[in-house]
Amino acid sequence: MLYQAEVTIELKAGMLDPEGTTIKRALEHLGYETDNVRTAKKYTISLQAGNIHEARENVEEMCQKLIANPIIHNYEISLREME
Repeated sequence: MLYQAEVTIELKAGMLDPEGTTIKRALEHLGYETDNVRTAKKYTISLQAGNIHEARENVEEMCQKLIANPIIHNYEISLREME
């Protein structure tokens, strides 16, 4: 079965986000008032698995081993079956 996973990686609360800070400053220079800007990365992964639980386990492993650094990142996995 083919699945598509979307993995969103964000910095944990309290971690510095220099890119978000730069974007916030630039927005303010353009006249937009913002309270906070945080950046995130989104990965789209297509994978074969026997069932959705196996697919989630595989993507979870990918996140823990390579995609995210669990010390500084939180991540969220969204998974759907492809037709």
